[in-house]
Amino acid sequence: MAVLAPEVRSAAPRWLIRHETLLAAILVVALAILGLFNERFLTIDNLLNQGRLMTEVGLLALPMTFIIITGGIDLSVGSIVGLCAIMLGYSWKNLGFPLPLAIAFAIGVGGVAGFVNGLLITRVRVPPLIMTIATLALYRGLAEGISQARSVRNYPEWFFFTGQGEWLGVPVQLWILLVGIIMAGIALDRTTFGRTLYAIGNNETAARFSGLPVDRVKLVVYTLSGLAAGLSAWVLVSRVTTTRSDMGSGYELDVIAAVVLGGTSIFGGVGTIWGTVVGLVMIQLLKNGLALTGVKGDATIIVIGAVLIASTLIASSLHGRREVAG
Repeated sequence: MAVLAPEVRSAAPRWLIRHETLLAAILVVALAILGLFNERFLTIDNLLNQGRLMTEVGLLALPMTFIIITGGIDLSVGSIVGLCAIMLGYSWKNLGFPLPLAIAFAIGVGGVAGFVNGLLITRVRVPPLIMTIATLALYRGLAEGISQARSVRNYPEWFFFTGQGEWLGVPVQLWILLVGIIMAGIALDRTTFGRTLYAIGNNETAARFSGLPVDRVKLVVYTLSGLAAGLSAWVLVSRVTTTRSDMGSGYELDVIAAVVLGGTSIFGGVGTIWGTVVGLVMIQLLKNGLALTGVKGDATIIVIGAVLIASTLIASSLHGRREVAG
């Protein structure tokens, strides 16, 4: 009988007790149970539709993972989505921009909004929580002021392809999210940029003394968050066919819940893109599965909150075991 090498024996349990592995196992069990209660739940059409619905939050969750790994947070992402959506419609309808230019302009506005967050956090040393609470209100107010409570409609037919079209039988925005996941995963796992994020989150002072470009990296991740919000706004407007100033309202809570549920520590230094993806999928499918089985909205929020608390407790337990083992 073959005997496993000591390093293989020690690696297997470590892999099995990873937060992402346990969360994926919980997700599979939850899907199986919900599938038993409603035969529509696990159909390809329903799962693809849920992928379509979770894309906007998913795009925001990728750079949010970077931000939380550094020990920061961005509560303004939902408001930036609303601002970018308004700027897309306003620049096209009122400023006379060609629609492709209006899309690029809206995404650029998101990048500028994220850059402002990062600049004030790194240069003025405003805590991320305080800074992004302030810009949450600022950007939402700008969106409402510019829109004057008017919506923009009557986009050309080609514009709806991003939010409603399909390619190879899969929603277009799901392809966009997949590309984003791959790029973010590689950036975090395989580059110096990713290692710098973990170093900042574990000990920012030590990272500075080590010569790492802490402020520049933090400025980049907040700018990426704004750009992702602009992209999310484009997808959202294309899907719902209209532009309103309240778009993206509450997204920040869903985004942070997905990231934290996926095992990213709110204290920084720990997290993966793959964990965020599992957390995102779990939240979306729990919402859908519970709705299909007749569970009302309030009860759904309670269930998701309970899952989030349980996930946090599991993550704390695993972190404690790693420190003891170390």
